[in-house]
Amino acid sequence: MIIWLVRILIIIAGPLIGYYQIGNNMHGLLIGLGGSVAVIIAEIIIHHIPLDTLIAAILGVILGLVGAKLLDYTVYLMDNPRIYELMKDYSLLIKILFAYLGLVIAVQKKSELDLLDRDIFKRGQRRKSTELIVLDTSAIIDGRISDIATTKFISGVLVVPRFVLSELQALADSSDTHKRNRARRGLDIMAQLQKEEGIGIKIVDKDYPDLRGADAKLLQLSKELEAKIITTDFNLNKVAVLQGVTVLNINDLSNALKPVYLPGETMPIFIVKEGKEHHQGIGYLDDGTMVIIEEGRRYIGKRIEVIVTSILQTSSGRMIFTRPAQETDNNHNHAKAGA
Repeated sequence: MIIWLVRILIIIAGPLIGYYQIGNNMHGLLIGLGGSVAVIIAEIIIHHIPLDTLIAAILGVILGLVGAKLLDYTVYLMDNPRIYELMKDYSLLIKILFAYLGLVIAVQKKSELDLLDRDIFKRGQRRKSTELIVLDTSAIIDGRISDIATTKFISGVLVVPRFVLSELQALADSSDTHKRNRARRGLDIMAQLQKEEGIGIKIVDKDYPDLRGADAKLLQLSKELEAKIITTDFNLNKVAVLQGVTVLNINDLSNALKPVYLPGETMPIFIVKEGKEHHQGIGYLDDGTMVIIEEGRRYIGKRIEVIVTSILQTSSGRMIFTRPAQETDNNHNHAKAGA
């Protein structure tokens, strides 16, 4: 409301100033009115331009004019009157072209300024001192990235693209309750990571409007930064490997950290339910690995010692086949008594 009052005052003041200062006639009024309208239109346009874009444009114009001036001074130092006179004839055009070039380059490249942050990487031929790891949406939603980062197993800087945060926010507003809850938890995890000391988080505004889908943008950004991607997305993992991008898959890490049991070793297990076979019992390790106990049905609801007989690794996980140690001891004792 206030801004419109100011605009009205400008429209009224412009013709009055033009009338009294430029000329006491219609010509002065029109010039004043035209100046007021031009200023208001410029103000409306500037209002819709992001501040960082506006600053980049101004700096680009200044650098362009400086470049034009340097070119003019260089021609002057050449001490060639003919070239210098020719340069003077086109001086205004050159300044306009250089200013335009500086403006366009600055606006188009401003999104890459974040990539020049010295906290992310060092330029030159020397090896990068800081490793870059790009986070994708699935890794944030998964939640385990917080635990991994706080244990200091990740030493690099976590790079979070703005388009990933936008996708996460869209999921947080989803009508699907499950997606909405997990996305909101992901946003909470991001806030938690930013507060953790010793964890580098860098949010970059780099985007690729010509690419469709967050996965394609993630891969392109990772290539430009020479960064790794941390994800739980199986399909993104496969595509990234094909394109030569290093992937840190949280699921692979989880599988690698599962305790290793060899056939013949014993372990305690709590039997929670009956298996597919009538005589089997089912238990689970702390990491969720399924343990199948032969002749374990009678021990449902109890914790017993079991002996590992075999291990089956599948694409969906790992299963450990065992038998009760007590049954093995009894069979051994019966065999000795029979002998």
